[in-house]
Amino acid sequence: MFVNSTGQAVRKGQPLLSIYSPELLATQEEFLRARESAARFAASDVPEVRRGGADLLEAARRRLLLFDVPRSFLDALERTGQSQRTVTLEAPASGFVTSKDVLAGAPIEPGVTLFTVTDLSRVWVEGEVYEYEAPLVRLGQKARVTLAYDPARVYVGRISYIAPYLDPDTRTLRVRFEFDNPGLALKPGMYANVELDAQAAQGVLIPEASILDTGPRQIVYVKTGEGRYEPRQVTVGVRSDGQAQILSGVKAGEAVVDRANFLLDSESRLRAAIGRSPAADTAAGGAR
Repeated sequence: MFVNSTGQAVRKGQPLLSIYSPELLATQEEFLRARESAARFAASDVPEVRRGGADLLEAARRRLLLFDVPRSFLDALERTGQSQRTVTLEAPASGFVTSKDVLAGAPIEPGVTLFTVTDLSRVWVEGEVYEYEAPLVRLGQKARVTLAYDPARVYVGRISYIAPYLDPDTRTLRVRFEFDNPGLALKPGMYANVELDAQAAQGVLIPEASILDTGPRQIVYVKTGEGRYEPRQVTVGVRSDGQAQILSGVKAGEAVVDRANFLLDSESRLRAAIGRSPAADTAAGGAR
């Protein structure tokens, strides 16, 4: 083992571990015998024999390559003509060892992941946008990321993936952003704030606090006269910075209630309940 801890930085081509495999050793010997045979067959006057020797050597070389042995190992085998008892595996990329599932001297099975080397020079930021914001996001859209511990520093990236479905629990759309990571300031597991540049939209704007969300409906109280207010169902568009776009239900210039909405709503419901009560019906009958 040349690298024996997670979190360690490695360079592309750096040795990670040496492995002994009887099958790899046998494949090296097979390659060397195939090379000797190809050299003998090359002197033959029969084209088929010469071609057969070359094909045999190429098949042996390809088998070694399918074991993912380093190219430098194969070059050394061809140069020296001697098989090696162990094969040294190298880092396929520069980065950090984020997982290590092998111990010195321990046996391993085919298909087992020995190391995971992660390149953090470019990272993904997984974001979530609300359902009503989904029409505003698009592939390639520019985004800005800030971190809680350093809000003055802004990282600029773009949207590389938009999920084709909503999360059924949070009712949000998952969006993936790609960012360069100079200085490795963006680390896996961090939380970040993402801001998108959305296209400007036309419409009536009201304070977001004016909207009473009842679930299937959104209600706004509109002033209709001196001391009178009318509840209206509205269609809400984009929400941002405490403002909400109203697509229908309120016209430009109308005054809406932005405080004590719940008091008005409670009083309206109370009056409606009193109007439907049996006592109210009896009093109405006596008045007639």
